[in-house]
Amino acid sequence: MRDQGRSTRKRTGGRLRPKRNRRKHELGSEPTETQVGEPKLKTVDARGTNEKYRAIETNVASVATGAEVVAAEITDVVENPADPNYARRNIITRGAIVETDAGTAQVTSRPGQDGQVNAVLVE
Repeated sequence: MRDQGRSTRKRTGGRLRPKRNRRKHELGSEPTETQVGEPKLKTVDARGTNEKYRAIETNVASVATGAEVVAAEITDVVENPADPNYARRNIITRGAIVETDAGTAQVTSRPGQDGQVNAVLVE
């Protein structure tokens, strides 16, 4: 079954034959649902000789408060626009509103790809 890549059909409905086989870098993966907990990272191979770090669990966030950045501890996920169930399950994604000891903050990084949580303080 082909999940990513070019469609097998043309706009008119005609069939498109594949030019080549699938490549490893074209494959997708399951989403990393980063949860609130003791920091736990996972290393994943990326294209070339690069590596990505997926945050499986984390409770540390770099919160920007105006001109300075403060390391704060995440206590709870208040709201997550990606999925209402994510807030109930304490899953952190980009755009999530989290409660930290520095105050309420919105996540600006992608913890499932960056391996860290960066956030901006919300008034």
